Amino acid sequence: MKVILFGATGMVGQGVLRECLLDPDVESVLAVGRSPTGQTHAKLREIVHGNFTDFSAVEPQLTGYDACFFCLGVSSVGMDEALYRRLTYDITMAAATTLAKLNPGMVFTYVTGRSTDSTEQGSQMWARVKGKTENDLLKLPFKAAYMFRPAGIQPLHGVKSKTAWVNAIYVVAAPLLSWLNRVAPNYMTTSEQLGRAMIKVARDGFPKPVLESEDINRV
Repeated sequence: MKVILFGATGMVGQGVLRECLLDPDVESVLAVGRSPTGQTHAKLREIVHGNFTDFSAVEPQLTGYDACFFCLGVSSVGMDEALYRRLTYDITMAAATTLAKLNPGMVFTYVTGRSTDSTEQGSQMWARVKGKTENDLLKLPFKAAYMFRPAGIQPLHGVKSKTAWVNAIYVVAAPLLSWLNRVAPNYMTTSEQLGRAMIKVARDGFPKPVLESEDINRV
């Protein structure tokens, strides 16, 4: 399986990249981002691209792939809806429509979050925007598309947030998070489980297009 990964330098993307590089079924990984990952591996190739609303300049390098793991995401804290939509919906759909055109046999997996609003009518701005993104991704002519909705994610194996204070919280809370992952799989997963689940679903499929935390852990 040849994979394209968006967001490889973020916390979720780091975990997914690690699992891709370890998995024998993943032949190669193309990481597309605004900055390099800083990693070197025989499976890994990178494209540093500045304009995430227009991929025309790199289209020839995006063909021939079996799966896309889209792990880009930003917090909605302090943002108005127009900006959050631009950074969430517009960027995701620009990448996805390009890939659907170039790789119609591709499986596209998108990391959203628990409580995403599929009705697009709820009171939470971020949930409405994520819901519209999910809904419109599912309309694209991919072989299949899956929406991953983790709740809490415990970073493992050196995976870190780009935000120092967030990393500090994860370090202090590590024992609690490990316990929650065991006793409350509806609300907690790990970066390892998430990455492994995305690979397995891309390879083998899943009975429904939306996976909550409990589905991710079960896979």
